[in-house]
Amino acid sequence: MSRWVGLLRWHRMQKEKEEDKNEKTEGGNDGKKPTEAKPKINWKDWVIDPSSEVYFTWLQVMVFPILYNWVIIICRTCFDAIEESYLALWLTIDYISDLLYVADTVIRFRTGFLEQGILVKDLARLKKSYLRSSRFRWDLASLLPTDLLYLRFGIHCPLVRINRFLRTMRLSEAFDRMETRTSYPNTFRISKLMLYIFVLIHWNACLYFALSKYIGFGADLWVYPNISDPVFASVRRQYFYCFWFSAQIFTTVGDTPLPDRKEEFLFMIADLLIAVLAFASIVGNVGNVITNLSDRDKFFFPNHELVKDYLRSHRISKELRGRVNSWYQHLHINKKITRENEILLQLPDTLRTEIAVSVHLPTLSKVTIFQNCETSLLEELVLKLTPQVYSPGEYVCRKGDVGHEMYIIREGKLAVVADDGVTQFAVLGEGTFFGEISILNIKGNKSGNRRTANIRSIGHSDLFSLSKEDLTDVLSEFPAAKRLLEEKGRQILTKMGMLEETAVVDGPEEEKKMKRKVDVLEDNLNALHTKLARLMAELESSAHKMQRRVDLLEKEAKVWESPEDRGEGGEAGAEGQNEAGTAEDRN
Repeated sequence: MSRWVGLLRWHRMQKEKEEDKNEKTEGGNDGKKPTEAKPKINWKDWVIDPSSEVYFTWLQVMVFPILYNWVIIICRTCFDAIEESYLALWLTIDYISDLLYVADTVIRFRTGFLEQGILVKDLARLKKSYLRSSRFRWDLASLLPTDLLYLRFGIHCPLVRINRFLRTMRLSEAFDRMETRTSYPNTFRISKLMLYIFVLIHWNACLYFALSKYIGFGADLWVYPNISDPVFASVRRQYFYCFWFSAQIFTTVGDTPLPDRKEEFLFMIADLLIAVLAFASIVGNVGNVITNLSDRDKFFFPNHELVKDYLRSHRISKELRGRVNSWYQHLHINKKITRENEILLQLPDTLRTEIAVSVHLPTLSKVTIFQNCETSLLEELVLKLTPQVYSPGEYVCRKGDVGHEMYIIREGKLAVVADDGVTQFAVLGEGTFFGEISILNIKGNKSGNRRTANIRSIGHSDLFSLSKEDLTDVLSEFPAAKRLLEEKGRQILTKMGMLEETAVVDGPEEEKKMKRKVDVLEDNLNALHTKLARLMAELESSAHKMQRRVDLLEKEAKVWESPEDRGEGGEAGAEGQNEAGTAEDRN
């Protein structure tokens, strides 16, 4: 013992020496002991993010006290033996659950909420929002000290704690969060449904035992047998019998004794009505799960039934139909997904890119021409990769075919075979790639962007394909990467002896000539744009001048017309006056 005491004393002395050294080296001029800055949590301003792991963990903790109250309170109320035998245990768990209820209420006051996408952390606003919500009234009612009623009804009356059921909304929130976070949501839905069914049958079993006690044990065949019989006296036998009887009523499986009294009839009628609703709920939930599973399979994998109907209606040969069936069977058995892009289509571009990078970037990085390329270029390319599955004996490409895509072997083995399809020159395995030169359109390629070999799948092979069009679209935004890839492609073709030397020599000169031609065309186009602009300006000026001349002519025409009108009017007046004078002379 003294040995350990001496060791601890020595360790303390060493620690004090280190602290003295730190004081001498880090101490200020005033001789004050330096204070170390330790990260501390300011509990006064502590706010919980409802999307954080801490909040989710707390919801999982709250599942236990809520379920405890739902299951145990009714059980203790109806089964006196269970209440009396374990009273100390029940009271301990009761007040532990009450402490968790109080802690949950405090956490409610500190739980933030989103406003315009930003988490509100103002404690005054959080408190005000919670106090004005209906959740606060339910939480407050669930915390009322109804245990004081023990003084009135006795300690063996757990029914006074029935207000603890009012915290059930917290259980629903916890289950909803778990369903969204679990990797197996359908299994979780079935488990949650089974839990609800258990609680329902449990409650019915407790009420059945209480009704049997009210009527009298063994009074007839319907109620619980007389507990004076040692076979039915044990608490375990009582609960199991009542649970089995309730399960028979709800499932309508087995022969239950017919009721004799009106209380028994009312109990059976209520149970049958609840059983109908429970059965409809079970059928609906299970049907939804099955529908989700079938929809998932239809979305993940191509529809086999439609293809089979098509092949049958067109009388396709049995051998070809067998190959198609074998391909579908391979997809389903090994869970091969060929529609990855459609599955991730609903996600934002950033998340979809991150998922594709984590899944496909290691595979794409193995391709020689893509090594040492920009990360942004590879991120764009991984979104263009298309998974393909080939059956045994199926040709991926044939010699002489025009290459429209390159392939990367993800899993499986492919053979480079002769034209006879038997002789094998090489075997390509996982991580190997081919066809990368044909999608770059390198000048001087002797193969002319055509396949130079026959490649056939030995077994079931999973490949990624990258089309020429997708690569061209991506490289249009990365000119430096395009030049780098073309240079790598020329080097590969040179090593293979598939690049014409004249093309290599004349390549830079042709590029300069093409650049000069493009510059001349751009200059001519700019000159034409300038001439067109001048012509448009002259045309507009001529139009304005013509409009002004027309307006002047219209004004002059109006001026010429007005004197003529006045002259005609004067002549008519003079003639009238002459006619009047002659008439007077006649009179």
